[in-house]
Amino acid sequence: MASYEDFQKLEIKVAEIESAEPHPNADRLYVLGIKVGEVRKTIVAGIRAHYSAEELKGKKIVVIDNMDPVVIRGVESNGMLLAASDPTALTLIVPERPIPDGAKVK
Repeated sequence: MASYEDFQKLEIKVAEIESAEPHPNADRLYVLGIKVGEVRKTIVAGIRAHYSAEELKGKKIVVIDNMDPVVIRGVESNGMLLAASDPTALTLIVPERPIPDGAKVK
């Protein structure tokens, strides 16, 4: 079970997707270029079956910003987007109203 202190360690922020490219080594993954405030990062996400690259570009999403980098099929990922899913569907967690990228989620 996670404690409140564990939750506080996570830096959950709003990000804007600036680019979405198919992962060169995986059919289900995108390599996303995101902007979190003034910082630009790359994250790898397994959402290709649910979103086109065109509908992702410019979309505001919610990310965990302080994840340790991990290499996914040869591409370094520097964060994790949040999504909800069941066996048949997946949806990104997105802000309900306009808010600048970099805003903290708490």
